[in-house]
Amino acid sequence: MRKTLIVTNDFPPRPGGIQAFLHNMALRLDPDRLVVYASTWKRGAEGARATAAFDAEQPFTVVRDTTTMLLPTPGATRRAVGLLREHGCEAVWFGAAAPLGLMAPALRRAGAERIVATTHGHEAGWAQLPAARQLLGRIGDATDTLTYLGEYTRSRIARALSPEAAARMAQLPPGVDEKTFHPGSGGAEVRARLGLTDRPVVVCVSRLVPRKGQDTLIRALPRILAAEPDAVLLIVGGGPYEQDLRRLAHETGAAASVRFTGAVPWAELPAHYGAGDVFAMPCRTRRGGLDVEGLGIVYLEASATGLPVVAGDSGGAPDAVLDGETGWVVRGGSAEETAERVGALLADPELGRRMGERGRAWVEEKWRWDLLAERLKDLL
Repeated sequence: MRKTLIVTNDFPPRPGGIQAFLHNMALRLDPDRLVVYASTWKRGAEGARATAAFDAEQPFTVVRDTTTMLLPTPGATRRAVGLLREHGCEAVWFGAAAPLGLMAPALRRAGAERIVATTHGHEAGWAQLPAARQLLGRIGDATDTLTYLGEYTRSRIARALSPEAAARMAQLPPGVDEKTFHPGSGGAEVRARLGLTDRPVVVCVSRLVPRKGQDTLIRALPRILAAEPDAVLLIVGGGPYEQDLRRLAHETGAAASVRFTGAVPWAELPAHYGAGDVFAMPCRTRRGGLDVEGLGIVYLEASATGLPVVAGDSGGAPDAVLDGETGWVVRGGSAEETAERVGALLADPELGRRMGERGRAWVEEKWRWDLLAERLKDLL
C-alpha cells in the first residue's frame, strides 16, 4: 500500500458512524504507512485531554487541526500539503468526500499519486442541490475514485458526476467486527439489570433523531402490546429527540413498556444489542431527500448478534437487510407495518432464530472489516 494521508473531519474520539468507519479501517492498514490529519473533537481542557489520550493510544500518527470543523480552507489545504510532503505520503484518502475532497487538486500537485474519497449519506443530499452538485462534480473529477456505500447512494451521487468519474466509482461500505458483535455478547446481564429477563424485548440502538424512527416504534407499540402484553421497547442511545420521544410514549399510553437507556459506552453496545429478541429501526427519509439513511450499520451489527431486523426504507438502509431472509424492510414512518412485522417475529421465535442465523452468516460472508479493509488497500 502506498503511504497514505487520511484527511478527515470525522475521527474519534468524536462519536458517530463515519468516525467509527474510518477508525476501524485505519486500524487495519499498515500503521507505519499511515498519517491521519483530523479536526479537534471539542474545545476546552476536557476535550483536549480526551483527544490527546485517544491519539496516544493509536498505532499510527495523528495530527490534529486546532479547529473543531475541518474545512477545505486555504490554511487547512496548506497544512495537508505540508503533511503529505513531510511524511512522504503518496496517497490520500478523504474520509468524507464533501467538502474536503476540494483539497484534491492541491494535494495532486504536491505529489499525491492516488486520491480516494469516500461518500456517505450526505453526499447523496449534495447531489440534489445545484451549487453543491457542482462542487461534488469537481471532487469527482479531481480524485481517482469516489467510493459509495450501496446502490442507493451510488445512483444519486453518480448523477452529479461526469461520466468518467461515475465510471470510476467503487463500493466501500463500513463493516462489522464479528468478534465483538456476536450471539452471547452479554445480553442476559443487561436484561437482568433492567428487569427484563422474562419479557420479549424489541431493541433499537441509534442516535435519537427524527430520521431514525424511534417515534414510529412507540406509535406501533400499543398494537404490539395487544398481542404481546409483556413486550418492552428498549431504546438505546442519546440525542436531541429524547424528550419528544418520552412525551410521545406517555401520549400513547405505552410509557410503562418503554425503557430509555440514554447514551451507552461503545464497549457496552454489543450487550445491549444482545438484550433484544428483535432489532427494529424503521428509519424514514426527511427534508425532501436531504436527510436520508446512508446505509444503517446498526442493522448489520444486530444481524451479527443473531437478531432478526426490521428496517425502514430510507436511502440505503435496505442494502443492509436481505428482505425476507435476515429480516424485513417496512415503509419508514408506517407504525402499522412496523407493528405487523415486529409482532410476527415476537410471536414466532423460531422464525426470528432462523433470520438471526442467516444474518450472522451474511455478515461473516460479506461485511467483515478485514474483507473491506483489503478492498480499501487495493483502491489506495
